[in-house]
Amino acid sequence: MNKIISNTILLILIMDPLGNLPIFISILKKFKKKRRKIILIREMLIAFIIMLLFLFIGEKILSFLNLKTQIVSISGGIILFLIAIKMIFSNINNTLENVDTETKEPFLVPLAIPLIAGPSILATLILLSHQYKDQKLFLVISLSIAWSFSLFILLSTEMFTKFFGENIVNALEKLMGLILIMLSTQMFLDGIKSWFNT
Repeated sequence: MNKIISNTILLILIMDPLGNLPIFISILKKFKKKRRKIILIREMLIAFIIMLLFLFIGEKILSFLNLKTQIVSISGGIILFLIAIKMIFSNINNTLENVDTETKEPFLVPLAIPLIAGPSILATLILLSHQYKDQKLFLVISLSIAWSFSLFILLSTEMFTKFFGENIVNALEKLMGLILIMLSTQMFLDGIKSWFNT
């Protein structure tokens, strides 16, 4: 149960639904409310399928590349650390300026990929599939919970922005970044410890 909780928190932090809120709002604001929900659910389902595929073929990828667990853990910790730094020192306004807000309905890109099923979450799923290769069911549960939580947050964009305000949403993203820094550091240290014990 502890592994499910910790993995779920990790996946939620990497998916970063709060950080994606402003971008999703900007991309979907020109569509009607009902259509926005349909697009959002469709893109989230596509992202979920992609993440499941990486979860189940992740071990085969590592075997093909002949990578050791320690190396994957160390590199995964570094990647997550860089992601966390970006979350803490991100500039939302600059991000929004680069978002295409044409009326053309988005499909696959950029909502499903890379905002939800981006390189960071896919790399993490490969790492987890190697670490827990005999416990894939627990990983599927963790991924499903994290995905459902992210879907709920993104479907509640209007409620969150009205209730909390943009400044609070940005502050929450930075808090999530701080937590992710601690998790990434632990992953890095576990890899170093395992390397010296072999």
